[in-house]
Amino acid sequence: MSDDVEVRVASLYVHPVKSCAGIPVPEALLIETGFEFDRAWMLVDESGVFVTQRELPKLALVRPQLRHADMVLRAPGMLALHIALDAVEAPTRVRVWKDEVAAYDMGDLTAQWFSDFTGRKLRLVRFDPEQKRLSSRQWTGDIEAENAFSDGYPVLVTSVAALDGLNERLAAKGVPAAVMSRFRPNLVLDGLDAHGEDFLDEIRFDTDEGPIRLKLVKPCARCTIPSVDPDTGEQGFEPGDTLGTYRADSRLDGAITFGMNAVILEGVERVLKVGMTGTAGIAF
Repeated sequence: MSDDVEVRVASLYVHPVKSCAGIPVPEALLIETGFEFDRAWMLVDESGVFVTQRELPKLALVRPQLRHADMVLRAPGMLALHIALDAVEAPTRVRVWKDEVAAYDMGDLTAQWFSDFTGRKLRLVRFDPEQKRLSSRQWTGDIEAENAFSDGYPVLVTSVAALDGLNERLAAKGVPAAVMSRFRPNLVLDGLDAHGEDFLDEIRFDTDEGPIRLKLVKPCARCTIPSVDPDTGEQGFEPGDTLGTYRADSRLDGAITFGMNAVILEGVERVLKVGMTGTAGIAF
């Protein structure tokens, strides 16, 4: 199609523990719920309700590392915590937004580690792969899009140009540049104009195993988390204040947006790699 644009995978991120630091990765395996291990774990309070940087900004300082057999968590002043990738403990029920889902508690030692670091009684849980948690059909239509503990969609797409445009505005105000990790994307594209992802319909990447096809379905409304400094874990006002001057989105009744939520049309068990090129169709 003449309206297709060529895009390139600029970077890929996995966020193993919801609302803790993300990990830039050279490649990512697509599974039914998005990237493998993305938002597979989550913190909950004593009532089993999810906890994020919105309430505890210092969670940004918890830095996971995925290894062959375990995940290592590090945080300032804490000994490293090792969590086996193939182990869970007691089954439980937890709530993420309006969804109550099946999960597995990760045990008392892990709970104590997070409670000591944050000063709040927290427990770490892992998503039950037998649970089917679906994105809103208001935005996905006939597509059954599964999620783990993401806010609501399996893949979040942003662009290099969108961040560049924001940073130009921040520089004009004398504010330090923002890094992409503040926006917690999975897939960052190059080859688009600033916020060009807003106008895309489907992105296709051809792999040796077959195509990966993602459909962009909903703008990503932003809360306070992008204004948490990832280096200090402190809540600030930027870049949120600057985004508020030009990113009100009529599709979400004026909410401030950055990036697009995507669902998987094809490509489960296939691998996306940094540097891979693809084509993106314009939505009409």
